[in-house]
Amino acid sequence: MGMGAGIAITPRTRPTPIPIYGLKQAPRAWYERLSNFLLENGFRRGKIDNTLFLKTKGEHLLIAQVYVDDIIFGATHENLCNEFSKMIRTEFEMSMMGELNFLLGLQIKQT
Repeated sequence: MGMGAGIAITPRTRPTPIPIYGLKQAPRAWYERLSNFLLENGFRRGKIDNTLFLKTKGEHLLIAQVYVDDIIFGATHENLCNEFSKMIRTEFEMSMMGELNFLLGLQIKQT
């Protein structure tokens, strides 16, 4: 896998026609908005894990995993990671957290 990163993202500020109330509804609405954005931009949802999104470009593959309000992504070519980062910034504010070192208590070593 090429360069991977973890990012924290939040929706850009814009008026919404329907307010979101309560803690239980907000994460569902957030995920729905994010997943629709990814699907509209050529990603397909994983068959087993609905929070996994895949996009192929020629022989290269980009994988994006959504976990709560974070996205962990990686690709077989660095340009795909850069394109993903630019694409997601058109719709959401995000903070790049850098190279992934730990995930859910597991240490990640990239080679």
